[in-house]
Formats: sequence, C-alpha cells, structure tokens
Amino acid sequence: MRTAFTLLALLAATTSGHTQWTLQTSNTTADLRGIHNVGNGVAWASGTNGTILRTEDSGYVWQSCSIPPGAEKLDFRGIQAFDANTAIVMSSGTGNLSRLYKTTDGCHSWKLIFTNPDTDGFFDAVSAQIPDEFLILGDPVDGQFSHFISTNGGTDWSKTHDPLGLRSDKDEGAFAASNSALLVIDPSQKTSIFGSGGPSGARIFLECVPCDSRGFFARPIPFPKGQSAGVFSIANRDANRLIAVGGDYLKPDEPTGTAACSYDGGKTWSPATTPPHGYRSSVAYDPTTKTWITVGPNGTDISTDDGKNWRALHPDPALHESPDADRSWNALSLPFVVGPHGRIGKLEDAALKH
Repeated sequence: MRTAFTLLALLAATTSGHTQWTLQTSNTTADLRGIHNVGNGVAWASGTNGTILRTEDSGYVWQSCSIPPGAEKLDFRGIQAFDANTAIVMSSGTGNLSRLYKTTDGCHSWKLIFTNPDTDGFFDAVSAQIPDEFLILGDPVDGQFSHFISTNGGTDWSKTHDPLGLRSDKDEGAFAASNSALLVIDPSQKTSIFGSGGPSGARIFLECVPCDSRGFFARPIPFPKGQSAGVFSIANRDANRLIAVGGDYLKPDEPTGTAACSYDGGKTWSPATTPPHGYRSSVAYDPTTKTWITVGPNGTDISTDDGKNWRALHPDPALHESPDADRSWNALSLPFVVGPHGRIGKLEDAALKH
C-alpha cells in the first residue's frame, strides 16, 4: 500500500535482566525495512536510497553493497537471500519504480530481472523459497490484487489471473511495511497467503491447493477498518498455526485488533485474547523457545501460547537502558531486526528463555 510512515528507532528491550537487542553498527542512515537471516552468520538488509547491506559474521560487520544500476533513489522494502552470494531485492513504488534485482556474486553486481508491468501497480512483498522460484505481491490493478510468479530465476514471469479469488474491495490494498504481508505456508505445495486492509475491513487471501482450478479464496480477519489499518505481517509455526499482526498505524497506541490466530492453516481467524499493546508491523516465531515476538512503533510483545495472549517487554532501568528502548523496529528475521536511520539489532540468545 502506498502509505508512507516513519517508525522510531528501537535500541534495545529487556526481559528478566537480559538485554533484548544488541544494537549493531550499520554505517548507514537509510530507513531499513527489509531483513533476511540466511543462517550460518549470513544476513541481508535493505532500505531507502538503494541501500543494501550484508553480513557474513552474524552482524559484527555489516558491509555496504553496490547499488544496482539506476536504483540510487529506490526504496528497497523487501529482500530474500539464499547464501552469502545470492539474493534478490525488491523496491516499492508506483509503476516502474517497483523492481526486482538479483545478485549471484555477493552483491558486487546486480541484474534487473523484473519491472512492474502495470503503470498503476505497486509491489508490496516478495518471497523466494529456492533460488529460482520467486513470488511477488502487489496492490490491486483493475480491481484485482497483483500476484506475479517466476519459476526460472526471474527470466520469465506470469501474472496470476484469478478475477474472483483475487478481487479487491474499494481502496483495499496490502502494506509494504516489513516484507511480511505475504507468506508461503507450505513450500512443498507452494501455498501462499497474504493479508490486506482498507475501509471495508481486513482480509486474508489463501491459495487453494489442491483445487479443481488453482486459485485463492478470501476470509475476513478481526482487524480494524480504515485506509491505514489491516494486516501488516503474517508468520507461521507450521502448516496449521499462523499469527497475523497489524492494526492501524495512525493509532499506534490502540491495542484492539492488533493480532489474530489461526490453527487451521489460515482458513479461520480469532482475535488474541490479550493483544499486543499497539499497532505491530512484523511478527516472527522462535522455535528454540517456542516464542512469538512482534514489534511496532510503541513497543515489543511476546507470546508463549501461540498468540492467544501477549505481554510487553520493557527496558530494564537497572541496566540503565533508555526509557524508549523497547520502541519501533520495522521488520524481523530472527535474530535480526531493522528500523529507521540505519538501526539494526540482534536478539540475544538468552533473551526469550523463560
């Protein structure tokens, strides 16, 4: 969705005396919204002004990548990586400002592999399960959400034609806030799901597999109505258990309708009994501690009961942390988190142990 908003920088959060985040040095002032942890110390991040960063040592050093040709003013809101050498990065903007670039040489050079073919289009999120299969979600064009697929590394693209399943309501759209409004639930079946928002209410669009004909069906989700409200992020624990977070970003302190749970693969959704204490832009699951974590402009929350109840994490005065240290990251890819003004944090190993 073409809504621009700025989130404040979160420096750290604490629980049980442990520093929640360790702030890392990014050497950039760009607003960062894209983050993808590959594992084995490798992670990639992206943001405004063509900014792309990479680490190969778990964030001890973040390297500045070369800017793709002609991308100096682009806003890279999504990034997906496969190893230290291979990654794709997505820019968001109207029409041809929405693009996808790919590197195979550790970000020394980039190749433009896709430009939004719709002059009124707008990319919201990109997902890639393997190096050659990419999926892009875009805002509606001609009354239908845009859904682009490539199965050969970006050489060829197809646009899903599903005028019934992908039909949008008036002024409905997706949010390009954290590259997580789109999720592939089951990579083996390539089943995708995405969330929306708008004046008519928020919805979840779930890909129907198997079906007589491959397509989507939409279901309501108990989030607030409004142009600035809806689903901002979806994550899953497995093929059945999913969490969606969001709310109204213009009302960051309003807790109602900020999280919902599904235990049937996204078909039905229930509101959290005790929701996060404000609008949330990103959610992730930590399998080691079986903990969900979500972040937003007024703080950080965790859940240990699959999203039914959330509790806030607050700074620890005993550690002399800033009173606003728990506030406003943009996106999560555990253990990393990114935010405005080049902020990058890393979740401490002991932070979520109970």
